[in-house]
Amino acid sequence: LPAEPKIFYGRDSELADILKLLRRGTPRIAILSAGGMGKTSLAMTVVHHEEVTTKYHGNRFFVTCDAASSKTELAGLIGAHLGLKPGKDLTRAVLRHFSSSPPSLLILDNLETVWEPTKSRQEIEEFLSLLTDINSLALLITMRGAERPSKVQWTRPFLQPLPPLAQDAARKMFIDIADDKHSLEAVDQVLSLTDNMPLSISLLAHLVDIEGCKEILSRWEKEKTSLISDGYDKRSNLQLSISISLSSPRIVSMLQSQGLLALLAMLPDGLSDVELKQTKFPITDVLGCKATLLRTALAYTDGHKRLKVLIPIREYMSKLLPPTDKMMQPMFKHFHALLESYSATAGTRLGTGPIDRITSNYTNIQNILQSGL
Repeated sequence: LPAEPKIFYGRDSELADILKLLRRGTPRIAILSAGGMGKTSLAMTVVHHEEVTTKYHGNRFFVTCDAASSKTELAGLIGAHLGLKPGKDLTRAVLRHFSSSPPSLLILDNLETVWEPTKSRQEIEEFLSLLTDINSLALLITMRGAERPSKVQWTRPFLQPLPPLAQDAARKMFIDIADDKHSLEAVDQVLSLTDNMPLSISLLAHLVDIEGCKEILSRWEKEKTSLISDGYDKRSNLQLSISISLSSPRIVSMLQSQGLLALLAMLPDGLSDVELKQTKFPITDVLGCKATLLRTALAYTDGHKRLKVLIPIREYMSKLLPPTDKMMQPMFKHFHALLESYSATAGTRLGTGPIDRITSNYTNIQNILQSGL
């Protein structure tokens, strides 16, 4: 088993929900979120929890799926963890092993790696279905995005995709890494660059520990996400983590969704569905693109149902994949018309509508105007 995370904050509610489901029998649980939100850390914490250890003893298996590209390879990885004799296809051997074993917990980490490609998705879902037919086997998966594989009766209530950390948890995580020698104001300034995404917090905190908050804030202005993208894998390189999400077959199959994401990166206030439809972007199916971004967790909807993007992803897109002029022009026209509408109706009862829309887009308008200068 992998080591238990030593720094773990802000997921007490999700951990409690998973433990509650595990107490009820042999659940099928999916931990979902954008990359860098701490899915793996949560799964590692679960597998080492005292309750889980007591219930499953040595029958806890944590399988990292990154190396698998097919059902056969996934079965081989699981078989290796079970100590099965290597073979051409261990699918049946894995199923037989779990069927004749005491209650077991199987965790498939980063399952999206093998599930995402359309050529392997059906066989992976069939394999998952067969695994969940085993009454003594509890299954927990972690996946990028907000979509669970089909052909599995996932246990209710479903876990919601992991959100960014609450501010208090983000501070605790940061201080555990970078020490408490920094002022709270400086810590919060650095955290504001991360939108409380755990991966970003961890990477920036390690740099702050060496260079200090002031230097890192200064470097961020010049380097943005490249500042925390020197690592060799997705757990130590933010840009690599984001690029993996962008290369998802779900994004590739609807390429215009990347164009929408690039535009949203310019719009901190996000966009409502009405604005998405009214702005007349050069996108064939703008709501379909929105759905794709939500399914892959590259975007989210806030409490006002506005489609938004987290700061680290916004910075990545703005620097490396900025929106085209063709995408920007409809936004210019939309905001120009909005400002003209306000000018024409200011001081009348009709003026409240444009004021509300301008207020909702205040930072958006600033960014778009600045980008056009």
